[in-house]
Amino acid sequence: MESVAVWQGLALSGIFSWIVITSYFDVTKKIRSLLRPCVAHQVVTDTSIILKIQKHQHRFWDALFSGLSCVVSVPFYTAFLPLLFWSGHGKLARQMTLLMAFCDYLGNCIKDVVSAPRPSCPPVRRITATKDEEDNALEYGLPSSHTLNTVCLSGYLLYYALSYTQTEDAFVRLAVVSLACLLVGLIGFGRIYLGMHSLIDIIGGLATGLVILALWLTVHEYVDGFIVSGQNVTSFWAALSFLLLFAYPTPELPTPSFEYHAAFDGVAFGIVAGMQQTYHQFHHEAVPRIFTSQLSIPAFLGRMLVGIPTILIIKFCSKALAKWILPVVSNALGIPIKSTSYIPMLNVSASEKKSSEIRQSSYIHKMLFFSRQDLFDVDTGIRFLQYAGLAWSVVDLVPYLFSYLRL
Repeated sequence: MESVAVWQGLALSGIFSWIVITSYFDVTKKIRSLLRPCVAHQVVTDTSIILKIQKHQHRFWDALFSGLSCVVSVPFYTAFLPLLFWSGHGKLARQMTLLMAFCDYLGNCIKDVVSAPRPSCPPVRRITATKDEEDNALEYGLPSSHTLNTVCLSGYLLYYALSYTQTEDAFVRLAVVSLACLLVGLIGFGRIYLGMHSLIDIIGGLATGLVILALWLTVHEYVDGFIVSGQNVTSFWAALSFLLLFAYPTPELPTPSFEYHAAFDGVAFGIVAGMQQTYHQFHHEAVPRIFTSQLSIPAFLGRMLVGIPTILIIKFCSKALAKWILPVVSNALGIPIKSTSYIPMLNVSASEKKSSEIRQSSYIHKMLFFSRQDLFDVDTGIRFLQYAGLAWSVVDLVPYLFSYLRL
């Protein structure tokens, strides 16, 4: 017990020290000043490659690559992962959820540290078929998140499938590896064709994805063991999630990247907290799995009909509760806050900013000296709790409903 508490304390202390040091010495800006000019120059150089590819534009290719981008996007995985939990493959689902959160955090950190531009439009033709793609276009370019996520998640899914089936057929192994490589290649090429990324972004996403995948395959069993049977897991993960919000680098200009991180940070915490409570009831290795007599297709469809509306209701309620509680708690602690979108009354103007800071300044605010924010955006906390509530309901509340309804 003591050794566990020691390494958890050391890990959290290390992250806190990193936040203080990087803020004091302005490490992000120093790294950006070294990397951004080189990457930006390469983005301009790669424009000719993009234009040559886009000479072959056709509505079929537009639809194909836009569709593939949607299939490997964050919203798709967010919708797909609950179904994976309810299908009985709990270990795969929690590993892919945490891996997705790790990829999202590290990839977006690199994006906002480097703050490298996307290909200039015009002359490049940029195709944004969905609202999600329009939001993605507001982020910085390096590395390509779609490429990074595809490498990591398809790679881990491939590893799990081969381990689960225990196939020894070399032809089968070669075929599935080839399909995974083909998917990665199509995603990378498609991001260039759509005008969303330069070649350097794709290479960066591929390299970063391979490094993350190799690291995850080294530690995933230890992480899973800690989550399902470790000590102080929920309290440790809560502290880790809080620190990671402050450890995130400040980009040159605001982008949606931090919002995505806050959401997946909440998802990871919700999954871990819920799994700690219900692993031995609903998520152990002996639970019924889809395509077996214990969990038929009609029963799984019943789970979807019950589960999806339930988690959406919990998401709505979590957001409403957070919008009420967080401002009250912040004011009680004297933490100066603002809201960019969720609470119009807290959307302060620049002229009000100074007086608000003076009025709400407190000892707790002074303790957070490593943050250069005058006002803390309460939307971050609301978004975190909203998605934490959603994720918790996926692995805790909804399985109880399935048990009650005999699904």
